[in-house]
Amino acid sequence: MRQNGIHHVTAIAGPARRNLDFYGRVLGLRLVKKTVNFDDPGTYHFYYGDETGQPGTILTFFPWEHVAAGRLGIGETQETRFRIPEGALGYWMHRFVERGVRHEALERRFGETVLPFRDPDGMRLALVAVPGLEATPGWSNGDIPAEHALRGFHSVGLLLRDATPTAAVLTDVLGFAEAGREESVLRYAVDGASGLAVPGGIVDLRVAGEFLPSRMGGGSVHHVAFRAADDAVQAEMVRRLSENHGLRVTEQKDRNYFRSVYFREPGGVLFEIATDEPGFAADEPVSSLGGTLKLPRFLEGRRGEIEAVLPAIA
Repeated sequence: MRQNGIHHVTAIAGPARRNLDFYGRVLGLRLVKKTVNFDDPGTYHFYYGDETGQPGTILTFFPWEHVAAGRLGIGETQETRFRIPEGALGYWMHRFVERGVRHEALERRFGETVLPFRDPDGMRLALVAVPGLEATPGWSNGDIPAEHALRGFHSVGLLLRDATPTAAVLTDVLGFAEAGREESVLRYAVDGASGLAVPGGIVDLRVAGEFLPSRMGGGSVHHVAFRAADDAVQAEMVRRLSENHGLRVTEQKDRNYFRSVYFREPGGVLFEIATDEPGFAADEPVSSLGGTLKLPRFLEGRRGEIEAVLPAIA
């Protein structure tokens, strides 16, 4: 069965140890893979998610110790949002105050209660309270009770000059359909009208017209990846991107835990299409995910050199 939606979101961060502390301890996500940027192996690549790292729960980071701050602008992901059970909202408000997490007042968007907040690098995040999500299992880090745990992505919000060509890609290629409009925001969802049955089932397009272009840096989302069940589904999506939208797509890249192609969607945001297979248990058991540094085969011979330049995080 074909499953659409967000596969993962990849962002840029500052110091690695600070990133691990915030996402692992404060937000209670599981570090499911500790590896390096395959294209820049002197830099870590952290993957956070649920217990098994299923698609739709994965937030990844390239942490650079002295990275300059990014600037939000046109052609960028404006906000990355997680789902929480409706009854967990009070817990998270208290936790943010207790832990000194920068957050804003509660908002109502598309009939849902939203708690916007920032990570230490200024990345724009939010928790969205979803009724009925209590029945979806949560993973506990030993501190945050499982009933209050994050349940994967709710959505991403993109900031665009014009939503129309991006919407065409979402609907024709990536399996989304228009699900609502609220002021300058157009909502697109998979799985019928709501997109809430699976993690990462919603993309919001905010139309900003003429605005400053984005500048990548600390706190910026580098790209958003969308799901393809396997190579055949991915190849069909690439065909549609080329033939129906005139978009250039990279060759497939093996990322060990999924296989990826990349393209710049018409609004300027970098998109990826990643296969669901083989998953994060490809090179270590689920019970010990994220416990040791994993390298792709082509870098294994340089392990000593790589480990010598990576910052200490213990």
